[in-house]
Amino acid sequence: MSQSALKARIIAATMPSGRSRTVRRAIPLLAMAAAALLAGCAQRDSVTVGAIPDDYRTNHPIVIAEKNQKIDLPVGAGDRGMTGSQRDTLLGFLDGYDKSAAPTLTIQVPSGSANEVAATAAARDFARLAVASGVKRNRIIVTSYQAASSEISAPVRVAYISIKAQTDKCGRWPSDLADTSENKHYADFGCSYQNNLAAQMANPADLIGPRKQSDIDAENRGAVIDVYRARGISDEFLGNSEVTY
Repeated sequence: MSQSALKARIIAATMPSGRSRTVRRAIPLLAMAAAALLAGCAQRDSVTVGAIPDDYRTNHPIVIAEKNQKIDLPVGAGDRGMTGSQRDTLLGFLDGYDKSAAPTLTIQVPSGSANEVAATAAARDFARLAVASGVKRNRIIVTSYQAASSEISAPVRVAYISIKAQTDKCGRWPSDLADTSENKHYADFGCSYQNNLAAQMANPADLIGPRKQSDIDAENRGAVIDVYRARGISDEFLGNSEVTY
């Protein structure tokens, strides 16, 4: 092969074909079309409408925390010690006192009020009733607080700290309920339900994990099995059953 023929063949091999030239011309056009589409998307409103994304259990979670349990017991200036009504009220209040945890029970007596003497005598009876109800004597603190006026009868305040299941307060309305374009729960949705559920928890520790399984009553279990075996199968059941025994 001559040198001129070899040179012509190399030049022909390096030259782009008709198809490749067409592809190269199409690339800029595709890039321009993609840029135009992206520009059109950027001008649209960013609003997502779909399934409800929030959860009332997340908005109003039930938490376990310390809570100050307190009650004000009114005492008349002419009272001499604890009355029957005060006794019943205080017993109901102490029913929630956890004797195993044994928190401090505080009895606050008003100072400088019109019923200061009667309140002091009633507070001593309150402390005795608390001891009789199972509160340890060394966990009772009797203190005083300044009354707002010397002309009124201030109550005796009894308080202790307990562990309670609780959630936030209800009644938040930060936005219009009619504004539902985003298809979301309103702020107060599920709050009452969560508060009611928290109030029904006798033992808040049940929310953390299950209790230890109790021992099996073998005698009671045997009696139940004996009754089941002796009962047999009634004729009415056999007559209506499709199973042949």
